Amino acid sequence: MAKTEEAGAGAEVGYEQARDELIEVVRRLEAGGTTLEESLALWERGEELAKVCRGWLEGARARLNAALAEGQREG
Repeated sequence: MAKTEEAGAGAEVGYEQARDELIEVVRRLEAGGTTLEESLALWERGEELAKVCRGWLEGARARLNAALAEGQREG
């Protein structure tokens, strides 16, 4: 696959990079034509990428909630 696999499992991946790779994984799965083994590998990679994206979004949500709470205390 792309750069995220080459970087290794421990490397931090940005949201946009993970999202773009996840879109490509889904496209390949929906297109079909892959073996069962390839499909399982793609699905597993998609799960990893979805987890990365979810982590970024949860972090962003926490930052927004903290900023809103701070604004309410000041206002």
